[in-house]
Amino acid sequence: GIITAILILGGLIGWAVVTAGPTEIAKPTNLTYDNGIRIGKNLEAFTATNKPTTEDVPVISIYVDYQCPYCAYFENANIDQIKGWLDTGLATLEVRPLSFLDGRGSPNEYSSRAANATACVASFSPNNYFDFSKALFINQPLEGNRGPSNNQLFNTAKQVGITNESEVESCIKEKSFGKWILKTTDATFEAGVPEFSPTFWAEKNGTPAVFVNGQHYKGAIDNPAQFAQFVTGIASGN
Repeated sequence: GIITAILILGGLIGWAVVTAGPTEIAKPTNLTYDNGIRIGKNLEAFTATNKPTTEDVPVISIYVDYQCPYCAYFENANIDQIKGWLDTGLATLEVRPLSFLDGRGSPNEYSSRAANATACVASFSPNNYFDFSKALFINQPLEGNRGPSNNQLFNTAKQVGITNESEVESCIKEKSFGKWILKTTDATFEAGVPEFSPTFWAEKNGTPAVFVNGQHYKGAIDNPAQFAQFVTGIASGN
């Protein structure tokens, strides 16, 4: 099956604590577009205090698991042209991280740890989310192999120039958003996604699940020309 995809919007630095029954779950501050992070022009994240004026352009929404090899195929084939669309204001990007490969393709829980790390960057250094997400896919471990340690994830975050390093480091090492990642993944599989119903697994059995303005992309995941035709057609109203 095809497996994974990408994320932002948000608020103030830090995370909010939301009550879910008797337990409290730490929720990433800036993942508020259907649990995704939205990126606009100049790779700036949408937050409560920064909402770029590009919401009238196509939104590319991607569901990803950072251990999913098919997600990496899509990302590595398309991310540079997506950045070009962001730079010119043709589109915005929304990444929605999931984790369902722990214990299978991800023997040392890299799937959930990587998803947590992206949520940490989204919360404390949101404008570095795009570069951090890209770096994780470029350096994705082979499925079934142990992924980078938390220290290595933090080092990758530093390499892309994050701010608030101490907060990001603590968040990654303590897996602060681990329960939120699990809850979000379960909810997505149970209820489906806003753009595609009845369930997330209804077609093609997984991720990357890519939507542009709610239209499901069903073309080749590693064919940037085909994906560009799909996006530009929607942008032009065709």
